[in-house]
Amino acid sequence: MAILPGVPRRAGEGIKIGKPAPAWMLTYSDLMTQILIFFVMMFALASAMNEMQLIRLKKKLEAYVVENQLESYIGLGIDEKGLVISLREKLMFDSGKAEIYQEAKDILKDITKEIGDVPNNTRIEGHTDNVPIGAELKSKFPTNWELSTARATNVTRYLLETLNFPPQRISSAGYGEYQPVVDNDSEEHKAMNRRVDIVVQRIGTRLKPREGVKKIF
Repeated sequence: MAILPGVPRRAGEGIKIGKPAPAWMLTYSDLMTQILIFFVMMFALASAMNEMQLIRLKKKLEAYVVENQLESYIGLGIDEKGLVISLREKLMFDSGKAEIYQEAKDILKDITKEIGDVPNNTRIEGHTDNVPIGAELKSKFPTNWELSTARATNVTRYLLETLNFPPQRISSAGYGEYQPVVDNDSEEHKAMNRRVDIVVQRIGTRLKPREGVKKIF
């Protein structure tokens, strides 16, 4: 019976809207919450394990660099992209050229043995300083784009064709002068920017193309 305005409601009588949910819905809701928490925990655990893996790999490579007195030629660091292995130009190439030194190939072989043991994807990035290509080289490399992509391509091909690196786990890109690690305000800084980076990515991440990049593979 409808309750009229001004008529007191009887004790124990409440307003009912809709139908109550069945009892099993509460159990189902709890189950879904627990499953969600489980997957969040698994994702966090996997991320932490992958981070530890990159740290262990970095320590192995640091020991290799020190043992072979390569501190002036190879830089190591972990950032948002993953583990970055920076190979300076003076270790890898003649100025303005893209052919890899034989000694550098031996070092690439040692590095590849370590990074090949982890399941992470790897990206080869070519970088230059901001000095324009000289007139004598313009016929081969019209701009720093071509030089950086050629160097990255040659390193990638060496890893694929000679060292049998898994092709599904590798990509390559040239950044020219547009991703410097330091300002190009001295010869020392320019030398640091002329490099090829081997980026061991975190598992489950993909590098998004950024401004100033030519993708090769």
